[in-house]
Amino acid sequence: MNMKVSDFIDIYFEDKKSELKERSIRNKKYMIKAHIVPYFGNKAMNSITPADLIQWQNTMREKGYSQTYLRMIQNQMTALFTHACNIYNLVSNPCKKVKKMGKSDADRLDFWTKEEYDKFIATIEKDSRYYVIFEILFWTGCRIGELLALTLQDIDFKSNQINIRKTYYRINRKDVITTPKTEQSIRTIDIPAFLAEEIKSYADKFYKLPENERMFPIVAEAIQHKLKRHCVKAGVKRIRLHSLRQQKVNSKAKILLFFL
Repeated sequence: MNMKVSDFIDIYFEDKKSELKERSIRNKKYMIKAHIVPYFGNKAMNSITPADLIQWQNTMREKGYSQTYLRMIQNQMTALFTHACNIYNLVSNPCKKVKKMGKSDADRLDFWTKEEYDKFIATIEKDSRYYVIFEILFWTGCRIGELLALTLQDIDFKSNQINIRKTYYRINRKDVITTPKTEQSIRTIDIPAFLAEEIKSYADKFYKLPENERMFPIVAEAIQHKLKRHCVKAGVKRIRLHSLRQQKVNSKAKILLFFL
């Protein structure tokens, strides 16, 4: 463990290449190259102290990144040293002795009330592609990639259920369909009858839509732009797409709303 951090990073990604998805590797490599290598790349793994990490954290905070992004950077550092300790017998993990910087996404409370959502969705043409997209995101809590991978085969209109079995993303100008983020992400979501009807009404507008083709053949950026414009139009606070997923923490309240 007297090797340079930059050398160990190569080993780390070689070890993880069969465990992590291509998109995850790309994102992790970007953050590590941008925020860790410039500060620790030439240092030996076993020479980095908790004091070094505190100074690094202070430098990161001064750059003005969001609390969520700071936590993401911290997680990359922690992952490197945890792997070094677990697999390569690094004697001491300096990350365990230092308080994590930033806050996790779960700590953020930037979601809408039901009233705010009603104002937002009222500004979008009913039965349009985006109306159905936001209805699914709000009432199911599914990830944007999971929604964009949906086909008619994934919708059970008899049981009012959506089966999440895959996810979509675009990389290097190519559409990629793969398994969801984690094994736990493979799941079946019960949906209210009105949502099943909205999805069916949308699908019926397409002549013989193949059951194995994506129902929403667009990219996440298009939905993000739509969200931004209609937040302004509706006069509600701007939230991120992922914040619609956070609405699932209020799932019991949503179930009650089905009957109102």
